Amino acid sequence: MRFKLIIEYDGTDYHGWQVQPNGPTIQSVLEEAVARMLGETTRVVAAGRTDAGVHAAGQVVSFSVQRAVSAEVLMGGLNALTPRDISIKSAEGVADDFDPRRAARSRVYVYRIWNARWMSPFWRRYAWHVARPLDCERMRAAALVLLGEHDFSSFQAAGCDAAHPIRRVLRSDVDRADDLVVYTIEATAFLRHMVRNIIGTLVDVGTGERSADNLIQVLAAGDRTRAGPTAPARGLCLTEVRY
Repeated sequence: MRFKLIIEYDGTDYHGWQVQPNGPTIQSVLEEAVARMLGETTRVVAAGRTDAGVHAAGQVVSFSVQRAVSAEVLMGGLNALTPRDISIKSAEGVADDFDPRRAARSRVYVYRIWNARWMSPFWRRYAWHVARPLDCERMRAAALVLLGEHDFSSFQAAGCDAAHPIRRVLRSDVDRADDLVVYTIEATAFLRHMVRNIIGTLVDVGTGERSADNLIQVLAAGDRTRAGPTAPARGLCLTEVRY
């Protein structure tokens, strides 16, 4: 039997999605929970391999097991066996060849910035604190430059294992609600640290350190040194995977 789960997690205390020898990961916790519940080992694969400290509200994972179990029982059992910072939102049976990563048409990420003099204790784990005032209209204009298909080498981290840097962005916008600035981006796929590097550059625009039009030159340059700093992981959240 093969199952598809939609899960959410607070990534603060994890070394990212993928199993690593140096600390707990979301993948390792889920695989251990499946083993405890069903008495068998399996590989849990995800639609997006989130980095250390990155959160998810709509991560999609899939795995196969030999033992017959209903989706409802599986969901209840895994929620009982996982820590409070990981939750299974839904579970369903899928075809044996379902791959959450390859089948995905696009992924949606949200990045949150707390833009006030002092950090909110309620958002300290889920937003980047930027004390300097941000001009969201300038940031919004710059974000629109990223729409469409481009070479995103300027926003690609070193060590990225992607076959090529070409990505198609379907949505790129900035909104503000009081002190919370929210950047939403949807793309067919992402490069390593792509969203966090975009955010670092947009914040430069918002503070006036670079113009909105500068993103045109940054994008065309294909040079990571032309873009802004990498924003902290805590502000990033995978909110939805679309099929």
